[in-house]
Amino acid sequence: MSAPQGRAAAPLPAGPALPPRPTNRLRTALILAALAAFTLATCLPAIGGVELDLASILDNWRNGATKLQQLARPNLAFAPRTLGPMLETLAMAVVGAVSAALLSIPVTLWAARPSNPNPLTRQAVRFVVNIVRAVPDLVYATILVAMIGVGTLPGVVTLILFDAGVVIKLVSEAIDSTDHPYLEAGRAAGGTQAQINRRTLLPQSWPLFATQWLYSLELNVRISAILGIVGAGGIGRLLDERRAFYAYEDVSLIILEILVVVVAIELVSTTLRRRLR
Repeated sequence: MSAPQGRAAAPLPAGPALPPRPTNRLRTALILAALAAFTLATCLPAIGGVELDLASILDNWRNGATKLQQLARPNLAFAPRTLGPMLETLAMAVVGAVSAALLSIPVTLWAARPSNPNPLTRQAVRFVVNIVRAVPDLVYATILVAMIGVGTLPGVVTLILFDAGVVIKLVSEAIDSTDHPYLEAGRAAGGTQAQINRRTLLPQSWPLFATQWLYSLELNVRISAILGIVGAGGIGRLLDERRAFYAYEDVSLIILEILVVVVAIELVSTTLRRRLR
């Protein structure tokens, strides 16, 4: 029923007031002090920290300012000479990504629990993959350059090992953390593990594989530029050569080209990832 006319409605009773939010300024101050002390301790060589020579940085700041001024003026006339090495870097990146993609499919199925119930072989594969991932890519490139020689082949092999280790690790863990009820249906139908993997698990895992393959392609362009420093070919070799001659205007142009290529590949891969979802 509505309230009678001429009589004001009774105000609603106010709810209980909320207590003030508890603050502990002392604990926050202690945490910040501990972080500051730990940061300072890492700069003390006497206890194994990194030696931070602030006086040397202040004395040599002009050298850094000069290099930055040179890097701010890229030598566009040097661009024709970078075309061949850049195409070589792109070829290394694509070949390395495609080869690692083909290699990662069977090895990932051996490393994942749903696709390989045998713990002995699964742990053996994971152990080998962890060893491959533990070695830095520059170490691979240095050893392969000494074994094979200077050129693109050591760089391609290094990229294959690096990409395969990353893809196998990430995709196998993603498969392990996902429920696969259709595997039980395949076993109930009398299918072998190989048939179940090929007919059910692998089609469900294609988006995971494709995402990691595209990500490895993005990384390969960046890594190829670094591998060239140790003689593994590509634009990195030219970058190291110009740096050795202190031609920082040419170095700036090479860095700018690498940035453009990486951004373009990232835009393409992002578009493809959205279509795969």
